[in-house]
Amino acid sequence: MTSDAVRRVQSGSPWEEAFGFARAVAVGDRVLVAGTTSFKGDVLYGEGDPYEQARTAFAGAIEALGEFGLGAESVIRTRMYLTHARDVDEVGRAHKDFFDAVRPVSTLLVVQGFVDPRILVEVEVEAFRG
Repeated sequence: MTSDAVRRVQSGSPWEEAFGFARAVAVGDRVLVAGTTSFKGDVLYGEGDPYEQARTAFAGAIEALGEFGLGAESVIRTRMYLTHARDVDEVGRAHKDFFDAVRPVSTLLVVQGFVDPRILVEVEVEAFRG
């Protein structure tokens, strides 16, 4: 695959530079958005609130899709990572806010933790631009 067939965008997150990854990558008809939390710069939005963290994270992921002219309607897969099973309903409610009309396939996992213990939710999205 030629380099012209792959396009990468950055969001400015310090982790992108430190770890060497892109916020989103488009290849062919698919756009993949890396794990997204509710951090904007150095500020964590919705600290202690899984619903607000999930909403902020999904909004950030959809913003990354916007770099390719896509929105929530193009999403075909979501992944949600939570630190507590007790937060499933609140994160699911945030997911529904964005994707109720779209109905992407979805996976929700409970994980041990994230790089910052205040993070309760991280999301990934995949979109189709065919």
